[in-house]
Amino acid sequence: MNIFVIILVLLVAFLAGMEGILDQFQFHQPIIACTLIGIVTGNPIQGLLLGGTLQLIALGWMNIGAAVAPDAALASIASAILVTLRGADVSEGIALAIPLAIAGQVLTIFVRTLTVGIAHAADGKAKEGSFRAVELLHLGALMLQGLRIAIPAGIILAVPAELVTDGLNAIPEWLTGGLAVAGGMIVAVGYAMVINMMATPKLWVFFALGFALSAVGELNLIAMGIIGVVLALLYLQFSPDFNQGGGGGGSSSGGDPLDDILNDY
Repeated sequence: MNIFVIILVLLVAFLAGMEGILDQFQFHQPIIACTLIGIVTGNPIQGLLLGGTLQLIALGWMNIGAAVAPDAALASIASAILVTLRGADVSEGIALAIPLAIAGQVLTIFVRTLTVGIAHAADGKAKEGSFRAVELLHLGALMLQGLRIAIPAGIILAVPAELVTDGLNAIPEWLTGGLAVAGGMIVAVGYAMVINMMATPKLWVFFALGFALSAVGELNLIAMGIIGVVLALLYLQFSPDFNQGGGGGGSSSGGDPLDDILNDY
């Protein structure tokens, strides 16, 4: 394996681990993490297919209060390495992602526990007025989260391919099949959560229309996306809610529905 590829994979893993806390650039999201691993390993299509499916599963994962959700970063990085470099197929990667996410959840709780001591040390430095030390301690805590993903990724890369293949082949079919079915059910739950957040009487008609259009076999995802954008623009153009002052002089509407919505806030 090319050392340059190994470095890039570890870098993506490190960024994904940090983004699990930062949530700034979303490198920990499966659709991004798996695609990046696929690109650096020369298998972008496999990475994208895996990431797209895992993203639907991860839609329902979120941290609420002190509750820590399954870790999408480790699930994405580890399964992407297995698929793009270790010979596993996409379905096997999806089946392995769930237990990997649980393992990542345990790891992130462990690292967060360690960072409690770092936070207390930062408090002490703040009392001393050493702001540079506070910055370094915060960066150190963040780097621990990056290493939380980079180290398991390095271990997977270090394990001989034959051993990984034998391990994958040793997984019983009933287990991989059960995990695949469970993953499909979690996808449905993720969809349901997103739809529930968007559910209003005025939008249900679009859901019904999309459900009907999905049965048309000639329409691919790109065509469905274009239809969705066109319908959204038509809705903004003709809906009274977005054109309340239109049609006469002295209207407060600027002629652009999106501008009018933003101006209301």
